[in-house]
Amino acid sequence: MSTARFDEFRTIDWVEDGAKEQQRRRAQEAGRGVLGGAYEAAVSWLVVLVVGVLIGVNTAFISIVTEWLSDVKVGVCRGGWWLNAKFCCWEHAVPLPPAATGGQLVASGGEATCAAWVAWDRLLVGADVAVVRWAAFVAVGTVLATACAFLVREYAPLAAGSGLPEIKAILGGFVIRGFMGGWTLVMKSIGLAMAVGSGLSVGKEGPAVHMGCCVGNVVSRNFAKYRRSAARQREIVSAAAAAGVAVAFGAPIGGVLFSLEDLSSRFPRRTLWRSFFCALIATVSLQAMNPFWTGKLVMFQASYDRDWHAFELAFFALVGVFGGVYGGVCIRLNTRVAELRKRHLARHAVLEVAVLAVATTAITYANPYTREDMGEMLSYLLQECTDRGWHDMCVPGNAARVVWGLLAATVLRAAATIVAYGCRVPCGIFVPSMAIGASFGRMLGTLLQAVHRAHPKWRLFAQCAPDTACITPATYAFLGAAAAMTGVTKSTVAVVVIMYELTGALNFIVPTMIVVMVARIIGDAIVDGGISEQMILLNGLPLMDEIDDAEWGDEQSLLGLPVAALMRACSDDFSVVPAAGMPLQRLVRLVHATPAIRGYPVVDDEHSMRAVGYVLRADIQRALAAHGVVSAASAAQAPFRTVAFAGPGGATVLGLAALVNATPLAVRPHTSAETTIEIFRKLGPRTVLVTSDDDGRLVGLLTRKDVLRHMRSHK
Repeated sequence: MSTARFDEFRTIDWVEDGAKEQQRRRAQEAGRGVLGGAYEAAVSWLVVLVVGVLIGVNTAFISIVTEWLSDVKVGVCRGGWWLNAKFCCWEHAVPLPPAATGGQLVASGGEATCAAWVAWDRLLVGADVAVVRWAAFVAVGTVLATACAFLVREYAPLAAGSGLPEIKAILGGFVIRGFMGGWTLVMKSIGLAMAVGSGLSVGKEGPAVHMGCCVGNVVSRNFAKYRRSAARQREIVSAAAAAGVAVAFGAPIGGVLFSLEDLSSRFPRRTLWRSFFCALIATVSLQAMNPFWTGKLVMFQASYDRDWHAFELAFFALVGVFGGVYGGVCIRLNTRVAELRKRHLARHAVLEVAVLAVATTAITYANPYTREDMGEMLSYLLQECTDRGWHDMCVPGNAARVVWGLLAATVLRAAATIVAYGCRVPCGIFVPSMAIGASFGRMLGTLLQAVHRAHPKWRLFAQCAPDTACITPATYAFLGAAAAMTGVTKSTVAVVVIMYELTGALNFIVPTMIVVMVARIIGDAIVDGGISEQMILLNGLPLMDEIDDAEWGDEQSLLGLPVAALMRACSDDFSVVPAAGMPLQRLVRLVHATPAIRGYPVVDDEHSMRAVGYVLRADIQRALAAHGVVSAASAAQAPFRTVAFAGPGGATVLGLAALVNATPLAVRPHTSAETTIEIFRKLGPRTVLVTSDDDGRLVGLLTRKDVLRHMRSHK
């Protein structure tokens, strides 16, 4: 696996960051009173409050724009071009009789349900012409997708993709410059609405996490306590990630659990409280905005009042098997597509998206179940039958047509998702996977229901009460959505809770747990790790947590190895700094010659090489700037008082004693690699020194990136 990009990322030293934060806290506590302490505590909650509100408002904006763009592909409102079909008919006209629309407010394919909403064929040629409707659907979708890809390429390349792999790397202790900036947030918000509205088989739930983290970063950077501390910044980013999932699914508790289970490498109790509060505020803000005018947080919320039967457990397990197979196959094939994209299509990102949009919209239009926006499709598939249903899906005589149509929709949507996920537009895979699982589940439920109607006396259906509905296809769609989501993410607890919050179906907790567990087991048998982990490996992102799981962390390459086999030895000519100081000009040359180095071991002298500490390159730069040797905008911010004195031969020597960390983490050469890795994982240092057993002589050093390079080279 590639490690070429490791040098692009700066490693955060959590030990160093924590020590500096403790020093600042003690200094502040010594100089402030009760009011000062109350203000500091209030700032933390104020930041979380503002972040939650902004995430909710931004999600509502994206939802409104996305729904409008989805409807623009099929028609326009005469009374106001800015209104989607639903709002148009509510505001400007009385809906047509239910007989004309199948009981729906807005029929699929652009068939107007009120006089104010007009399909493109009627607007352009004044008649119902299927070819014109199809051409308009393809043309508008392609324009939206192509414009989105162009904007992302030109103004915010980091806004492309899901963002979840990068967020995991950032929360794991690495810095990706600009990834959570304000401009990335703006372009991701605009581009996401365009990408989803275009009809590409992508979702907005994964990018919602990235956007939430952008909001958290942008807001918190305005407060000094967060600018100075990476650990505090990580708290806000974790909380914002939880809020992003919460508003994406209308599941605040599920959002917190997803951040804990799938994203964060460290999740202390204080972060848990911050995340809970942020998710709550974001959800309340979204509810207040009411973007769908239904009172629902998301388009596909549902509820169930029927129970399940014991004989259905076998069919629930079958749904879980499908979810695991889909997830494993999707991850493997999408990884191949991503490799192909990197090798051959990197310079043609906009053209690729345009071709994808043409193919996707042209093909999916032919199937009524894939023509709709995926959120709207889910909302129909998850609903129990009360009348004829969506596209007469609940009419008993249409069972065969529904089964074949949903099977085709499952295959089409899966193929489109595998190809589209990872293209250079903002894109997620959660809702496309849920839609695939829901269509398969609804198909299986409809088929089983048809068998029951044809053979109600079979022993298989002995538990069914006579003359009552025994099989509820909507619940199979619900379970299929959970299974497919688990298959691609490998999340379990969070998925169960999210699905419960979506439906409130407490009686379906056990079936949900069954399908999720089966999907996870089957998926793990096909591929190790979820799609985010595979993208981390493919894109060369550094993440220490990958070695936490023996299922895909190839620990065999470490068994029995001493740390001496991994370290960079002194013979590798890495730079050291003598404790007595260095001549200014030599120190300047050292700093300029090692731009990728973040720090230097400190030794008593360069002959004995006995390790006495570690000094950061940034501190040396600030000290040099303070002494006027090099220019730096932050010269006045030098945090330590250094002393310059005349050395041998009259050269000016800069004493570094005030800059040196005299207690760096150190291990012996024969220390096991597993123990050293635990030090990196649990404590989070950037560098560990390796010293000899007898006299403490420096023999090498090991960085977090060195460990990751070794792990990736053995995959």
